[in-house]
Amino acid sequence: MRNNIRAAIIGGTGLYSLDGMEILEEVYPDTPWGKPSDKIIIGKYQGKEIAFLPRHGIGHFLMPAEVPYQANIAALKMLGVEEIVAFSSVGSLREEIKPLDFVLPTQIIDRTFKRETTFFGNGVVAHATFGDPFSANLAQRIVAAGQKAGLDFHTGKTLVCMEGPLFSTRAESNLYRSWGADVINMSVLPEAKLAREAEIAYQMVCMSTDYDCWRESEEAVTAEMIIANLSANGATAKKLVAELIHFIGNGDDLTLKETMKYSIITPPEKRNPDQVNKLKVLFPDYF
Repeated sequence: MRNNIRAAIIGGTGLYSLDGMEILEEVYPDTPWGKPSDKIIIGKYQGKEIAFLPRHGIGHFLMPAEVPYQANIAALKMLGVEEIVAFSSVGSLREEIKPLDFVLPTQIIDRTFKRETTFFGNGVVAHATFGDPFSANLAQRIVAAGQKAGLDFHTGKTLVCMEGPLFSTRAESNLYRSWGADVINMSVLPEAKLAREAEIAYQMVCMSTDYDCWRESEEAVTAEMIIANLSANGATAKKLVAELIHFIGNGDDLTLKETMKYSIITPPEKRNPDQVNKLKVLFPDYF
């Protein structure tokens, strides 16, 4: 399997069908945490190779809590990925963030409770910092690519991640607004946490499809409403990706490299050998 793919896109399966994109390979690797969501597409666009991973599987058959997040991030790490741009549909919690608007969040509030959130445990403990869950450097490059694509972003926003698969109640939606949250989705976690542990720079691009259900003047959010806006957002996302590929995978943000080396707390003599063998796939120089 290749190990020199430096950038990846996570999101909808349509994002890799860019005009002029050459599909080089489809890989479906085994990782110590199982198989990824689906085959990872290795494409070549304007001379650059990039990986595309459909988070919910091709055809969207995985619920947010069913996504094998550990295997997804591990598989990308095994390919050599240093930067991830992740796309996600979101509900808006703010009047100024209209359906079809794009958002680059800088903070996350975690409301999930069923998901494996770390590569560690089982006899090897590590504590990584997560104060800034997204890469500011990568966000700046996404903004630059957006300008070339004629796209403006809402920036500096807070994303709340709920468990799902049901949408919020009105009371929950208003609670999240009172907390200062701006948009809501079901998939940024544990994806962002695992990317952090894997020392991969990560930024989510949020695409607004609806006003959630806090807006009393609107009907409560429905799947039909979201699907009606998905195709429009998808077309815009493809334009952004076409411009973005030039800006990513160039070694611009390597600030996380070797940070986990100093986050591992368990001394060598106390580490579970089975867990060490799994972690060697991600960190061959640390164990």
